[in-house]
Amino acid sequence: MGRITETVKVLLIANILFFFGAEYLGDYAYKIFALWFPENPNFEFWQILTHMFMHGSFSHILFNMFALYMFGSLLEQYLGQNKFLFIYFSAGLGAAGLQILFSYIAFNDAYQVYLDAGVSPNEISNLFESVMSTGEYRVYSSIPKDVSTQLLRNYVTPMVGASGAIFGILAAFAVVYPNLPLYIIFVPIPIKAKYLIGGYFLLNLFSAITGVTLLGPSNTAYWAHIGGAVIGFITMYYWKKNSFDTNRWN
Repeated sequence: MGRITETVKVLLIANILFFFGAEYLGDYAYKIFALWFPENPNFEFWQILTHMFMHGSFSHILFNMFALYMFGSLLEQYLGQNKFLFIYFSAGLGAAGLQILFSYIAFNDAYQVYLDAGVSPNEISNLFESVMSTGEYRVYSSIPKDVSTQLLRNYVTPMVGASGAIFGILAAFAVVYPNLPLYIIFVPIPIKAKYLIGGYFLLNLFSAITGVTLLGPSNTAYWAHIGGAVIGFITMYYWKKNSFDTNRWN
């Protein structure tokens, strides 16, 4: 591990300050800075950026900052500050966009089930208000429990974390250093970056598609991981290919 670069250092400090600031402010910080579902009254446009600096637990920020520390500096040394920041934030924004898209799909499907069951839009709005203010809601016997969970979870659960941006960094790293041997705990043999990071991506893709949690808590935003990784991979692949085409002999 080489020296930590300035940009990575600033990102680490910013995330850590946000984490302890949120711990001090409590729920108010999450209300203001976490990314809420756009239909939720807590949603604000700046949350698309600020949610990347919020984390739900110590283990959450520890994993993300460890990955940033391990892979970020080497990638920044290769790319330079501006391109590194572009990948970091574009991956974070792409992650939020894809997660919101799939949240909308799940939300609208569940909302339609409620309408088909004869529940009026006004009653659904009252349901949202109740669960936001008290944590309780009316149960409709004609509506499956998993549908209610799908509707309300998307509405009331905010998105936090730098995971999408970190996945963008990991994917870009695998493009730049595909054969770099990496070690993981409890595995005594080195694994090439393209296989380790690619395998981690596939595990997240499996969980995103099936809903089966293999890594992390059950409320992990897997589509955000996928979105960040795709943005990081495509951007880095384009830059690397374009650089090769520009510098090769004619």
